[in-house]
Amino acid sequence: MSFKAIVKSAISGDSLVLRGRPGPQGQPPKERILHLADVSSPRLGNASREDEPWAYEAREFLRAMAVGKEITFTSSHQLPPNEDVPRDLGNGEVNGLDVSNELLRNGWAKVKEFKRDPTDEDNKRKDLENEAKAAGRGVWNPHGPKAHEIIYTMPLDSQAFITEWKGKSLDALVEAVRDGSTLRVRLLMPEGEHQFINIALAGVRSARAASKQGEPSEPWGEEAKFFTESRLLQRAVKVQLLSLPTASATPFQASANGGAPAPASIFIGNVLHPAGNIAEHLVGAGLARVVDWHAGMLASYGGTEKLRAAEKSAKEKRLCLYANSAAPASNGKSSTTANGSSRSFDGTVVRVWTGDQISILEKDGKERRVQLSSTRGPKLSDPKQAYYAQEAREFLRRKLIGKHVKVHVDFIRPRDGEYEERESATIRYGSQNTNVAEQLIEKGLASVVRHKRDDEDRSPDYDKLMAAEQSALAETRGIHSGKDQSAPKAPLNLSEASHRATQFLNGFKRQGRIPAVVEYVAAGSRFKIFLPKDNQVLTLVLGGIRAPRTARNASEKSEPYGSEAAEFATRRYMQRDCEIEVDTVDKSGGFIGALYVNKNENAAVTLVSEGLASVHSFSADTLPWAKQLYDAEEEAKKAKRNMWSNFDEAAEQVPESQPDDDGSALRPEYLDIIISDVRTKNGFSFSVQILNTEGIASLEQLMRDFSTYHKVAASPSNFSPKAGDLVSAKFTDDGSWYRARIRRASALKREAEVTFIDYGNQDTVGFENIRPLDPRFRSLPGQAHEARLSFIKLVGPDSEYHQDAIDRFRQLCEGRKLVANIDHKEGQVLHLRLIDPADPAVASDPLACVNADLLREGLAAIDRKGCKYLSAYPQVVKKLQDSVALAKKDRLGMFEFGDVEEDD
Repeated sequence: MSFKAIVKSAISGDSLVLRGRPGPQGQPPKERILHLADVSSPRLGNASREDEPWAYEAREFLRAMAVGKEITFTSSHQLPPNEDVPRDLGNGEVNGLDVSNELLRNGWAKVKEFKRDPTDEDNKRKDLENEAKAAGRGVWNPHGPKAHEIIYTMPLDSQAFITEWKGKSLDALVEAVRDGSTLRVRLLMPEGEHQFINIALAGVRSARAASKQGEPSEPWGEEAKFFTESRLLQRAVKVQLLSLPTASATPFQASANGGAPAPASIFIGNVLHPAGNIAEHLVGAGLARVVDWHAGMLASYGGTEKLRAAEKSAKEKRLCLYANSAAPASNGKSSTTANGSSRSFDGTVVRVWTGDQISILEKDGKERRVQLSSTRGPKLSDPKQAYYAQEAREFLRRKLIGKHVKVHVDFIRPRDGEYEERESATIRYGSQNTNVAEQLIEKGLASVVRHKRDDEDRSPDYDKLMAAEQSALAETRGIHSGKDQSAPKAPLNLSEASHRATQFLNGFKRQGRIPAVVEYVAAGSRFKIFLPKDNQVLTLVLGGIRAPRTARNASEKSEPYGSEAAEFATRRYMQRDCEIEVDTVDKSGGFIGALYVNKNENAAVTLVSEGLASVHSFSADTLPWAKQLYDAEEEAKKAKRNMWSNFDEAAEQVPESQPDDDGSALRPEYLDIIISDVRTKNGFSFSVQILNTEGIASLEQLMRDFSTYHKVAASPSNFSPKAGDLVSAKFTDDGSWYRARIRRASALKREAEVTFIDYGNQDTVGFENIRPLDPRFRSLPGQAHEARLSFIKLVGPDSEYHQDAIDRFRQLCEGRKLVANIDHKEGQVLHLRLIDPADPAVASDPLACVNADLLREGLAAIDRKGCKYLSAYPQVVKKLQDSVALAKKDRLGMFEFGDVEEDD
């Protein structure tokens, strides 16, 4: 009895794998193996043994003759099954030709020795064998087989192989299909070499199929495998190698392993059949999904658009993988976001926050802060990323600040951990409608967010963003360069103290107009200016005018039109390129002068003309542009703009100047400091580092050497530190090594309480993370100084406002460069009056300080018992008492329900 089947593959020159017809939904049919009776061909080899002579050629003859075609076969004998696959011994016909006879006729098989009397059929086959032998066909060729080396293992140097053959078209045979998108192919190399490789189809991934019997497959995995097998197995194809699975180190990840990388187990590439790219057909049949991160490598070869179109078609038809997915909305997203704001709008960029976030001012005056869709900029807080974070922010500033842009909100990114809810948008600018995110990524100044597979909340230009990232990777630009760029040095603040500002005054005056950038707008007429050329910052106060004051905190009130002046200046000048001219220096270190934008616009004149500042006659009369100021003020008065809206010319009077307070503290000693640690256990205290000293510079060098040393230094065994020892200890929070002193140690628990002598913070560290301090790191004294606040004490732990007081102190002081006046020394403890030089009140009030601010907010009390030096500072005490009185009046902090101050 004869049977019919489809030839799936040729195992060798005398064995075939047969299959039936597929099921109604593409289910894989059953298979069986047919061994041709009475003939034998050379056996193919594998990784452990070589091919027999002519084995590949014999298999190729049978493959070309039979694979993919229908065969009519008879089984003369059934053999034991191989892994439940039936095996038959028999004969078959393809296209009316007897397969065994064709093999013998062409010399690719030999007749087996008979143990029976030969039949007519046996004699016919022997005659065919003799005919081929006489003609020197196939295995009877007297010249022997063509020499070719067969390499069954992946190339040892994967990177070199992909570099040599990337993008080139190579002839190949598909030898095995692991799943719908993973193949094993035989590359037919130009020099006759056969190189076996594993290849994943670029741009797609199908469900996993079982690799061994009894192992479950993922849904649609078997169907995807059969789909590819039935079309490609043992078919001649063209292969384009595109990439390794991980083409290079991810951004900010150094390749620390110095040795040669291990051979890759798979390549990524295209497999092209004469009928087309199998990847597109897989996706179109709903048997594979598009792999987003491959879009970049496919960009220069095309095909991503076709894959997306095929995916869209499969989703609409709900094929296979998409059978249970919701049909895509035909009308797209609504024209408004969830909060009712317009999804598409035009506006002007008024601020660049980071390398991926900007603020845009709509035409109706509403300001919206948006995140670039599917884009992640480097973090300024990460030392490895800080350089590129600043470069990305500067790139956006130069491209967008003050420019008209078109915005489309693609989705609302929900709150996630440290990230707040944010509108994610595509921002285009210029006549070409350029996507600024694409430019940013192409320059290597940002990376593309890897969205989850079914996450539709992404940029509409996602594939273009991936292509831009691939370009940056290929050119090793920016974050992909692998270079360790040191974090940008903090700019030198020339306005930290008056004496420092004075040193630069004459130089600035000689230079005339100085190129700069407005880094921050503190008030209508007060700016923080960055000088890129010298990496310096300074405070610039506009000369000749007085803008209304703005509130520094919630407990204060702005002067009329103070907020409007600050907002106007922020939107018009924030982060703009500018030029400054310096005239003089005020007593707090601020530079008084002029600010110019767009070459000719004088910011002081503009503010006055908008009615957001008045002319200060005493200082204005000496300025070359005094007439412009007075003319602008007259115009604003006549138009009754802003602060002149209720102007009555008859009631105009020159405001009286406030007398200076000539009281001063005894023997002031001012230091530039930062708070290095705040401690709340066992009472409130903190530590400071004194800046602008040789010690801090030496500490930076010491910590670099310290870090390098501990990467290679061996940890001594059985080291048991004692109280008072100087050691190296690893800080629990960041895992870095620092100099420390043992406070107490427990040999039983094998842990010690330590104080880090350069920062003041404390920790409990296990002995395994403590080492003796190398002598080379002992010479520099500890840079942390224990301190407390002069004159005051925070509300106690028994008060409900205690935590508010701690939080407010951190908010006012942590992470800022402060000026500290030493009012008293108690052993090694410094009693400090803390001054924030960025506080506008400091310019007009020499006694303004954080100590007074905490009193003013009802979060501290004057320490009349513990402060023995109180009477030596009468002017300071008067300031502090006034602050307490204001807190009581406004019922702030602990005075919320009345006067609860301790009666000392």
